[in-house]
Amino acid sequence: MKYPLILLIFLLINYQHQAVIAQQATQEPVRMAMMGISHGHSPWIFNRKDKSDVDLVGIYEPDQKLAATFIERYGLEKDLFFSDADLMLDQVKPEAVLAFGSIYDHLMVVEKAAPRGIHVMVEKPLSAYYEHAVKMKALADQHGIYLLTNFETSWYASTEKTYQLLQDEAEFGKVLKAVFHHGHRGPKEIGVGKEFLDWLTDPVQNGGGALVDFGCYGANIMTYLLKGRKPVSVTAITNTFKPELYPNVDDEATIILDYGDAQAIIQASWNWPFDRKDMEVYGVSGYVISENKSKMRTKSWSSNEEKLLEVRPEELGVYVDPFSYFADVIRGKITVNEYSLYSLSNNMIVAEILDAARQSASKGQSVYLK
Repeated sequence: MKYPLILLIFLLINYQHQAVIAQQATQEPVRMAMMGISHGHSPWIFNRKDKSDVDLVGIYEPDQKLAATFIERYGLEKDLFFSDADLMLDQVKPEAVLAFGSIYDHLMVVEKAAPRGIHVMVEKPLSAYYEHAVKMKALADQHGIYLLTNFETSWYASTEKTYQLLQDEAEFGKVLKAVFHHGHRGPKEIGVGKEFLDWLTDPVQNGGGALVDFGCYGANIMTYLLKGRKPVSVTAITNTFKPELYPNVDDEATIILDYGDAQAIIQASWNWPFDRKDMEVYGVSGYVISENKSKMRTKSWSSNEEKLLEVRPEELGVYVDPFSYFADVIRGKITVNEYSLYSLSNNMIVAEILDAARQSASKGQSVYLK
């Protein structure tokens, strides 16, 4: 009887040892690479040296001059950079890639990453072209990868608090109308880099101007608030108020989403006198207004007095770092909830809305979604 007991002890010790190894493995930094750095938000990942959850192992950038600028500006190693995307992916073998090039290039990133089993996070939006989005989703589903979309407003405590408050229909009633204001004075006016401006003002590479750049925010949040419902129709009006600066794309857009029993009005602009990312949501018996990422106002029939709120991300479990969010998803520490802000299901609807909005503005009529 000794040997079975000894064997049992040995197996138990071995099991515990393997469990520790597995646990340690999940704590290892996620090997991430970048595909494109022309987006103005790409420097974000170079400014988080105090975090150890991500290991940047490669950067694909075909523009050698831009690559040299980043090497000097951020003190990066030359060996990190590749001018051939396939070579980088095969040589450094990342677990995940970040798409920081043009919106049009998002499809190319997924086409190269997905068959290799590499997870992808793109900068908003997922795509300005619904046809591209459909292909991207098919690849993600086929190869079992995460395909997430990062929005700045996903880091806002006020965005999550709005969602939570509106779950109380007894207080605020069913959502009837939402108004979103997103934008700034214009990319040229605020001084974005030439490499970013070149494709941001290209009707193909960006898919539009302010309509795509800032129209996506309201579509993303409204889809979250309505738990994945698609609008019945999309109606959009675009203008170019500054043709001398933006001759090829719109700089002003208003998008109306009709849900049959609710409306969303998305005001996307490169003409606001000041930066704006705020929203108003009205229910039958109350409203929730977010002035910025933390300051909010609410009012309902139950109190008849406006309440001021100031919310913090840590109170609501909101990630303020998209790379940490992505890493924790990959490591299985958190789950991407269906129709949540980063989710593929939400952003497929956003892509469909943006595509319909562009068609509506071009045709001068509402576009009905299937």
